[in-house]
Amino acid sequence: MSRLHTSFVLGYHGCLRIPGEKILSGNSFFEPSENAYDWLGPGVYFWESDPDRAWEWAHNKVARKSCGDPFVVGAIIDLGNCLDLMAQDNLKLVKYAYESLKATHAADPTLGALPVNAASGKGDGDMLLRRLDCAALQHLHVGLESAGEPPFDTVRGLFTEGGPLYPGSGFQAKTHIQIAVRTLTNIKGVFRVESPPHRPRS
Repeated sequence: MSRLHTSFVLGYHGCLRIPGEKILSGNSFFEPSENAYDWLGPGVYFWESDPDRAWEWAHNKVARKSCGDPFVVGAIIDLGNCLDLMAQDNLKLVKYAYESLKATHAADPTLGALPVNAASGKGDGDMLLRRLDCAALQHLHVGLESAGEPPFDTVRGLFTEGGPLYPGSGFQAKTHIQIAVRTLTNIKGVFRVESPPHRPRS
């Protein structure tokens, strides 16, 4: 568990315009993602302090699915009881959860093989399908619940992807911090985010 950081942060959620406008008007709320390959396990996903990256993701989503207009909703997030994957104590928790998950699969053949992380298949080398990490995080959450421990409200992680920023660089072009909000009441408010000038307005 970690509160070794500022509690409130600004997050940016890429989506489509119609559901985004409904969230801003108060007629609906964010829908948690529950894909087996989600990088931080189940939750509502935000790019921390990076509206441009959220717009890029939203435009790519529209390009992939050819549906609707890209949109970004800003949010004020209370990290609360945060599983911060940039803190050593929390990384040890996740490693322990992985070892427990591995032992569980080994003891019960009906569960099949452990999930694996995999690249997207686009040839970029980025590990975009994080089934193993998602399963380990979910195993951790279930284990805490079973033990009667307080649940994590949010999960926060730093990711490097996109290839070198320039030849020989140690920086990656799409490095970012993501937050998965598990306790929706920790989203304290929302606000409109204008499309940056260098991107087409939707």
